[in-house]
Parts: sequence; structure tokens; C-alpha cells
Amino acid sequence: MNRSLANRSMSQAQQVKAITLQGSAQMVMEFFKYAVNSILYQRGVYAPETFERTQQYGITLFVTKDKDILQYFDNILPHLEGWLSRGELRGVSLLILSAITGENLEKWDFDIQTVNPADGDTTITGRQKEYGKKELAEIQKGIRNVMRQVTATVTFLPLLDARCAFDLQISLAKKAEVADGWLDQQSLAMIDNPEQVQLRSFSTSIHRVNASVTYKADA
Repeated sequence: MNRSLANRSMSQAQQVKAITLQGSAQMVMEFFKYAVNSILYQRGVYAPETFERTQQYGITLFVTKDKDILQYFDNILPHLEGWLSRGELRGVSLLILSAITGENLEKWDFDIQTVNPADGDTTITGRQKEYGKKELAEIQKGIRNVMRQVTATVTFLPLLDARCAFDLQISLAKKAEVADGWLDQQSLAMIDNPEQVQLRSFSTSIHRVNASVTYKADA
């Protein structure tokens, strides 16, 4: 009887993930990678044959095989993870624009709220501080819901019938350190005749990501 209860308690404890700032940053960074890939595939920014299927979060997603885009992600994602782990990343925007005219057509915003460690209890595990605990399955469910909504949203967005390109715009805290080579753009990307749809959000218990899409509505 006691042994059974002890085993059950141990099983329940194993399902709860101790969240560190670095661990949360890794999960959110990974989400960005799959979210951007999924949007580029779903919106037809690049040909379908340049993507391959993969299983993540319990669903099928598409990731690029293009070497130039992969190198772009390899260059930028470590910076995102670093800013996330220091609580300096405020948001990431995926901008889809006309490759011919440069007109902004669509903007996918992922706003980030970082929980102040001082607001909650912390414990020390090894060299990392735990800022909270949350079931990994619950975190993945939240991410899965966002990814599914991205796919569903595409069904009512205007058709992108022109050749398109994309850009990532990063919003940082003023104290954030930025390496040479990054452009400092003070003005936000504007879209003519905009319509906005608020999407789902998810939380790791340290970072909360709120998603939305703004698109150019038919005149």
C-alpha cells in the first residue's frame, strides 16, 4: 500500500519539469524556429518541395531544407536564446513582404513577457536557479495549440499571389547587448489597410508568448 503510493508520487513528480531560465529560453527558441518554418510553408513563401516533414509537439510540421535559410536560422537563433535567457527579448516579428515592390503584406508577432524572478520563489539546482515548475506535457500542449491555430488561420488570410520574401524583426530591452552587424530600426513595419487577429498564447511559467497576425485586408 505505502509502496504503491510512493511509486505513484514519484511518477507524478517525474512528469513535472523544473523550469530554469535557460531551459525556458531553449523551449521558446525552438518554438520560434518551428513557428517561422511553418508560416513560411503555409503561406507559400517558398516552394513546398523545399520543405520536409517532421514530428514535433505531437503534430506534423514542415521545416526548410534550403541551405541559405538554414544558415540564416543558425546565425540568428543563438542570439535569440541568449536574449531570452537574460530576460532581454521583448518580441519577434516575422514580416512577409513583396519581393518585387518591398511592400509589407503580413506580420506575425510573437510578444514575450518574462516573469521577474523576484516575483516568485526560487531554488538552486546545480548551477541553475529554478524559477518554477510546470508539466512538460502542458507546455507542449500550449505550443501545439498555437501551431494548429497558425495552420487554421491561413485558411482565411488573403492569398499571397506575388513572389514574397521574409524578414525577422527583433524587439529588445534597452539594456540588451547587440553584436555588430545588426540593424537598429526605430520604426515599426507598417501595413496598409491592416486587419489583426489575436492568436493563442502559451507559457513555460517563465516566458509567456502571445501571438497575433496583422495582414493587408482587401480594399
